[in-house]
Amino acid sequence: MNKYLKYGLWSIAVVVAVAAGMIVYIAATFDPNAYKPQIIQAVKDSKHRTLKLDGDIKLHFFPSIGASLGKVSLSEFESEQEFISVDSASVSLKLLPLLARQIVVDEVDVSGVKAQLVKYKNGKTNIDDLIGKEEATPAAPTPPAAASGAPMQFDIASVQVAKTDLSYSDEATGASYSVKDLNLKTGRIANDTPSKIDFSAHLQSSKPKLDIVAQIKTTLTFDLEKNLFQVQGLDMQANGNALDITDLHVQAGGDASARVATKEYSMKKFTLSASGAKGKSKDKFEAKLDVPELSLAKDKFTGNGVTLNAKLDGAPGSIVAVLELPGIEGNASSFKVSAMVLDAELKQPDQTFKLKLTSPVTGSIEAQQFNLSDLTLAVNATGDKLPGKSINSQLKGSFQADLGRQSIQGNLAGGLLQSQIKAKLAVNNFNVPMIRYDLEVDQFDADPYLPPKTVTAKEPGPAGGKAEPEQPFDLSALKTLNVEGSVRIGSLKAANVKVAQLRVDVKARNGQVNIAPLSAKLYQGSIDGKASLNAASYDFAINEKLTGVDVAPLLKDAADLDLAEGRGNISFDLTTHGNTVGGLKKALNGKASVDLANGAIKGINLEKLVQGIQSLGKDTRMQTLGVDKSEKTPFNEFKATFKIRNGVAHNDDLAVKSTVLRVTGKGDIDIGHDNLDYNAKAIFAKTEQGKTATLPVNVSGAFDNLKFKVDYGALIADVARQKIDEKKEQVKEEAKTKLQEELKKGLKGLFK
Repeated sequence: MNKYLKYGLWSIAVVVAVAAGMIVYIAATFDPNAYKPQIIQAVKDSKHRTLKLDGDIKLHFFPSIGASLGKVSLSEFESEQEFISVDSASVSLKLLPLLARQIVVDEVDVSGVKAQLVKYKNGKTNIDDLIGKEEATPAAPTPPAAASGAPMQFDIASVQVAKTDLSYSDEATGASYSVKDLNLKTGRIANDTPSKIDFSAHLQSSKPKLDIVAQIKTTLTFDLEKNLFQVQGLDMQANGNALDITDLHVQAGGDASARVATKEYSMKKFTLSASGAKGKSKDKFEAKLDVPELSLAKDKFTGNGVTLNAKLDGAPGSIVAVLELPGIEGNASSFKVSAMVLDAELKQPDQTFKLKLTSPVTGSIEAQQFNLSDLTLAVNATGDKLPGKSINSQLKGSFQADLGRQSIQGNLAGGLLQSQIKAKLAVNNFNVPMIRYDLEVDQFDADPYLPPKTVTAKEPGPAGGKAEPEQPFDLSALKTLNVEGSVRIGSLKAANVKVAQLRVDVKARNGQVNIAPLSAKLYQGSIDGKASLNAASYDFAINEKLTGVDVAPLLKDAADLDLAEGRGNISFDLTTHGNTVGGLKKALNGKASVDLANGAIKGINLEKLVQGIQSLGKDTRMQTLGVDKSEKTPFNEFKATFKIRNGVAHNDDLAVKSTVLRVTGKGDIDIGHDNLDYNAKAIFAKTEQGKTATLPVNVSGAFDNLKFKVDYGALIADVARQKIDEKKEQVKEEAKTKLQEELKKGLKGLFK
């Protein structure tokens, strides 16, 4: 036995020695660089591409078998333009493990790869010739399968990829994508062996817009036999710009594992955070997700302490929100969150709002159903303008969502800020939402919660320059709107305007929005009417009638104007078209009427202007007066109708009456350009001399800078004319009397 063993060992030694000798001989005598021309020509003949082998090709066979290349490049099809190039590449395999069906790689090292993939407008790519199917050939008989044994195993000592640039462009869409400066370095890659991974790259794309530098460091462990994959100590960072977000910074860390065969997944100490600036306004945001523990085993999942923090700093203020899910458990058919808590805080310059929403959550992930059956919404508002500088309120209700059926329903009732409300909401069909709502509020003062008005001085534009065009508003979101609902408010104050018993019913479908009724009690009177708009054509219409309204406080509260007093009726029936406020004003058409009683025109006292008519000099002609807030012209009756065309309201039937004057007039109010030009005649019943007088008055200028031009010359001329007419009458009467006396004397002498 020992002799056979001895001969056997000697035989193996001889075979190994011979094999080693042959490998050494081949390595010493074979020069692959001598075949470069043949390789280059073969590529040229078969692929119509130019292959360049600028560096040396090196082979080694023991103790590892492998090869290394220097500078290599390949051109585009039938072109000298470079398609792909490699600065250097090397790979080696351990020889002896191959005999045991094991792949053991000493090292993979690739540096300086540059490749450009292009998709042309006709749908073809610049690699179609490389991956295209060859002409069909009869299939060779499949050799019988070898007896099954242990699966092929591999073991890579390390992988290094450096300075790699890859790009893809689509000429049809204009989209381009690139990975630049890609670097990858790993430790040993083998089954059930932890491997260090260090990856970095610069990612860019045009659609969507993306410019990100990313880096990932972690330890990866996998077991192919057990289908187990683990990531430990993940450290992922990304910085750059994405979409309309600038200064983006994303960071992730933690541990994760996946057992694919048994469908078991888990996360521990996982964190994900992001920050940046969004949009043209550069609103800053921050968000962070913390998952201490989350596991999914087959169809069952559990989690503890999941928290999401978010913060947004913008022009109107800052928002901070925290969502907590302390306990999660369930499966695909049903789940439960013991107590979801959402805390939010909105800070504005003059006030702060705090909101807290709590509710248990149940539902089904499989059926996409979610139910907040016991929802509580607590709101706290603080600010110097608020009653008591602080308001606390609470709403209770429920919320249900059936995403599979595209349905959402909610009901809330209770206190909100200083109001008591009842609200119902239903949304169906998320693609083209059908929204139904009903809101009832006892009273609400919106002004304390509105941002303060900013008054900016009007600055002249550049010399000879034009004012910047007004930005159009967009109604495209209304084109698919399907809304029906009603809002009823007992008393409301908004933008300083006060109304009671407000009702606004809205019906909107296919871009047509109808509001009817639009009614309320306001300023000792009422308003009732309707309005509509068409989002497709940008057509607007409003028909309203104000009855018994006190106009002085209405004008003061609504527009801070002090122009008139009186109580009565105002009606208007208007249409317009446009996508800017200025355009809408210039396109106004329709009619309006005013019928007021027992009021006054403020800013001028016409009666006072003629009280001292006897003291006016002969040279008095025209005088321009500004608005005097302390003066007014009382009236018993004020009536006028307006025909409005292309933003200009024309009136020619003004009738103002009082005990001492009558006013008539005609003129235009240019709503589109915020100015007016109106001529009126004030006819006074008597002057200090007991005469009547007519005073022409022209009112013109911008709405906020009106001027009154009083024509005293015409007034004096009217008084003088009356005196001349009176004198003529006096002379005529005197002549008539004298003639009668002479006639009597003559007749008396005749009969003597």
